[in-house]
This record gives sequence, structure tokens and C-alpha cells, in this order.
Amino acid sequence: MRLPKPRRPRLPRTRAGQRRLVQAVMAGCVLALLPATWMYVVTGDRLRTTADVPRTDVAVVFGAGLWAGEPSPYLAHRLDAAAELYRAGRIKVVLVTGDNSRADYDEPDAMRAYLTRHGVPDAQIVSDYAGFDTWDSCVRAKKIFGVDEAVLISQGFHIRRAVALCEEAGVASYGVGVQAKHDATWYYGGTREILAAGKAALDAVFEPDPHFLGPREPGVANALAAGR
Repeated sequence: MRLPKPRRPRLPRTRAGQRRLVQAVMAGCVLALLPATWMYVVTGDRLRTTADVPRTDVAVVFGAGLWAGEPSPYLAHRLDAAAELYRAGRIKVVLVTGDNSRADYDEPDAMRAYLTRHGVPDAQIVSDYAGFDTWDSCVRAKKIFGVDEAVLISQGFHIRRAVALCEEAGVASYGVGVQAKHDATWYYGGTREILAAGKAALDAVFEPDPHFLGPREPGVANALAAGR
């Protein structure tokens, strides 16, 4: 018994139907671009380099995966930028935020170990073990760690979303987008941002609680006091 072939969608035959189809497609494109446009507007004057970013007490480095327990090349580039800012005296504390949802995967501790090997004292590093996505990291930086202003460090394809969400969460932010090789990971990340922009817009509108909140932690304040 042969299954019937699926019917191909038929284009409208009338001019009115064709016009409505074009209008629907154009409306869909506009709606798809609105979140990205919002991010560009919000972050227009907030992006800097390691050389000209304003001096700020705290830098936030977002997790970007581990390879065999060590920071992935993309994450290593972010951490290198944070270490550079610390050595230049442009920041005092690094808040590393990432995924530690299971015992055998610990982004924050791997990030801490990398930074200490590159000249950042352990006492000046604070770990957020529940930074499961960008919105969670931004909200927790504000509500759990008491960060009101920060330099955010990520790849260029992600930094605008990070700044937009942290600004929405109440953290006055500057973004440093580090360079990255334009490999398959880079193209994947850039493509993924198109969809992530939509989620970011929804997070900004509805402001959901992160997966975990918990009590206020004095880590950043203690690190700042220790660095004086």
C-alpha cells in the first residue's frame, strides 16, 4: 500500500492573495529582526576594547564550555581579556559565572584556576556556580552578588546580548567583545544569536527569576575589601 504523497503548498493565484502572502512574509521578517534591533539600540555606546574600557571594580566573564575539564579556546580568550584588564589595573575583581549543574562539570572552578595561572590572585576571583544562561548570570550578579556596575567579557557575537540583558537586570554595563577565529564554532554562535535575541527580548519583558537565587553572597564585597 502506497502512502499518499504530501501535497506541496500552493501559492495564491489571485493578486490579492499574493499581496497578503508578501505582507505576511515581510511582517514575519520585521518581527524576527526586532529583538536584534533592540539589542543594537540599547548597546550602541556601551562596547569598548580592553584598551579603552572605563575603570570598573568588577568584570563578569561568562562561561563558554570546557574541553577535558579545561576552558575551551573561546572561554580562554575571555579569561585572557579579564587577566589583561586586571594586570592593567582597570578592574579589581573578576566574577566568573557558569554551569556547575553536575559534579563532573564545573565551569567556574576551571575559570578560576585558569585566571590564577595568568596572574589574577585567587582572593580577587568570585565564583557564581548557577550562571546557566546569560539572563541568570546578569540577575544573579545584581541580586546575589550586589554588582551595580561591571565590565562584561565575551565574544563579539554574544556581547551585545550580554550588555542588553545585564542593563535590564540593573547592572550598568560596558562590554568587551574579544576576538575569535572565524571557525565553525564562531559561525554557529553567530547563527544561534539570531534565535537567542528573541529569548533575550522575552527575558527583558517578563524578567523571569533565574533557576536559582538564594541568599545574598558577600564574595564581591569581600574581594574588593581584600584588594584595597
